[in-house]
Amino acid sequence: MVAREKVDFLIRKANELISLRNTSQEPVKKERMRDLGIIKGGAIAVHKGKIVAVDKTSKIEQHYRPEVVIDARGNVVMPGFVDPHTHLVFAGAREEEFDMRLQGASYMEILARGGGILKTVQATRKASKEQLVDYGKKTVDVMLKHGTTTVEAKSGYGLTTKDEIKCLEVAKELDETHPIDVASTFLGAHAVPPEYKGETDKYVKLVAEEMILEATNRRLAEFCDVFCEEGVFNVEQSRRILQAGRDCGLKLKIHADELSSLGGAELAAEVKAISAEHLLFASERGLKAMAKEGVMAVLLPTAAFSLMADKYADARKIIQLGVPVALGTDFNPSCWTENMQMAIAFACRKMRLTVAEAVTASTINAAHAVDRAQEVGSLEKGKKANIIILDIPNYKFLGYRFGVNLVDKVIKDGNIVVDKGEVQE
Repeated sequence: MVAREKVDFLIRKANELISLRNTSQEPVKKERMRDLGIIKGGAIAVHKGKIVAVDKTSKIEQHYRPEVVIDARGNVVMPGFVDPHTHLVFAGAREEEFDMRLQGASYMEILARGGGILKTVQATRKASKEQLVDYGKKTVDVMLKHGTTTVEAKSGYGLTTKDEIKCLEVAKELDETHPIDVASTFLGAHAVPPEYKGETDKYVKLVAEEMILEATNRRLAEFCDVFCEEGVFNVEQSRRILQAGRDCGLKLKIHADELSSLGGAELAAEVKAISAEHLLFASERGLKAMAKEGVMAVLLPTAAFSLMADKYADARKIIQLGVPVALGTDFNPSCWTENMQMAIAFACRKMRLTVAEAVTASTINAAHAVDRAQEVGSLEKGKKANIIILDIPNYKFLGYRFGVNLVDKVIKDGNIVVDKGEVQE
């Protein structure tokens, strides 16, 4: 009899194990988004923080001898969620704007009155780095509790070189000190600050020629983003910022066509961005260009819901055109949800994604959208053991049951960091 290989632990007898196998090389498109690689009665062997094997429980138990066994009978085991679009670092809140929206005020009207992003900028500038780390830790604790193990964090609430660097330093500290992995995005072009009102080109010059250089010289950002929108940064201004980011070695993202059809999707394709995000008003031409260039669509249904918008991104059309789709929360003071399970629920109900498509979009495709698909997003040999166990009998309960936390356990890099829905200190 062949001796069994020793491993740290084994998760066994999952009702459904969602492997999403063979999806790490390129984003998943079209019909393939519905293939979750489900293993009934599945098991995972984990050693030194990495996945050693994934198969039927009977086969895994023949070959591996675990120190610890986790019984997942009656549960779903799947990759940890990857949230590819958040505005993680900020101070303050904007609950009064919620009431303004209830009375009919639009996003741009609130911004024009000095609210929205600009109000958060004031609070964030006043906050110390230590305060922002404390706020951020509370946020990522909630994200972790709800099954997110990797998160993208945009700056953009500083809008000065000093304060943008402060926000990026906070994201770096959270990445280094918290179980969640944080991918940092420089978004100095999130809005035009009050001191540059009427001088947008002058602010663009500051972003392109000073802020980006400072962020990259300090190795604080991996991606560069811009809010390409009418009344914020036009296509030419956005192009200049993205080109400056690319020249400094940053990978590109773009807030595109959220509130109007300005040509953000076309620009994303032109500069070969890794992703274009929001896309409520993206043109068919822009989407076809994205498909051709392999630009991912990061869709944010909870953001549209928070804005009380009647319109959501046309996910069915986007998928049909061959654009790979990821899902995110757009966590920010205007869209205050840390829960990817809610993003799935709204994607299914408002964008008509199937549950399988939404699961793919919130795991492996979201990992592709932050350039982490070789490490996370699926349950395959050699990848990080970022695993969640859901207290549901099958994956279709995601989206179907909402408003509660379905997570029982979260395993991050082979360590149990959430048990029975509570973060382990």
